Order: sequence, then structure tokens, then C-alpha cells
Amino acid sequence: MGYTAAAWLGFGEAVAAAAGALTGLLFVALSVKGEALAASLSLRSRAAQTLVLFLTSLLVAFVLVAPQPLAALGSELLAIAVVMGIALLILDRRAGHDTGQGVARYIERFSPNTITAVLVGVDGLTLLLKAGGGLYWLIPATVASLLGGAVNAWLFLVNVTS
Repeated sequence: MGYTAAAWLGFGEAVAAAAGALTGLLFVALSVKGEALAASLSLRSRAAQTLVLFLTSLLVAFVLVAPQPLAALGSELLAIAVVMGIALLILDRRAGHDTGQGVARYIERFSPNTITAVLVGVDGLTLLLKAGGGLYWLIPATVASLLGGAVNAWLFLVNVTS
């Protein structure tokens, strides 16, 4: 079942719906806090990280439900992992790091940005190799992506209101 994309169509549809809804809510939150966002590179970068994480789940869901050979799906997942990993790394460096002693500092350190990229990459690689779990890696990858987006959204809102 881990190497049969057709068995994962329902999962892909559910992830697309959740990621799409969270992306929409993020845009609403960003429009409400537009002035604070415009004034800070760190906040813009944190908001962009959140968008990348939500869009990662959305893109993974789209390529999962598209009718295509398994090798193409694996290659697309690897490409998504590389692109989103690079984007998240650049945005993380632009955002800087919280130097305070609060909870935000610790959550920022363990935010699953890198974990998400690695899990999506492992998923694509195991599909190409047809060994190691295949599409079962989508479960922790999408959980990490959506959880990472929620953590980044929280950090963004904490920084805006403090």
C-alpha cells in the first residue's frame, strides 16, 4: 500500500483541504497585522516560513492525487523537499532568532522546518527505490509541515503582539 498512489487519494484530498484552509487563514491574519508586518523583516520572514510550510503540504497533496507514474511522484516529492528546504533555510536566516528567555525561543529552536523537508525527501527517495516505506512517510511529513506552520504562526503572532 505504501507504493500504490491510488490508495492515498483520500489522504491527499484531506491534506489539500486542511492546508488550503490554513493558508487562507494565514492570509487573513497577515492582512490584519499588515502594519507590523511591513515594519519588520523578521516578521515578514516568519510569515513567509509559515506560508512555505502550509504550501508544502498543499503541493504534496496535489502531486499525490495527480494520475502519474510512481517514479514521477517520487521525483516531484524530492524536488519539493529541496526547494522548500532551501526556502525555509533562507527565510530562517532572514528571520533571525529570539534571544529572550521565553517559550518562543525554545519553540523556535525545535520548529519542524528542517524535519519537514527531510521527511518529504525521504518519502520521494523511498518511492524511487521502492523500499523503506514509500508513501507512509507522507503522514509524518504532512503532520510536521502543518504543525511547523502552526508553530511559526504562533511565533509570528507572539512577536507581533509583544
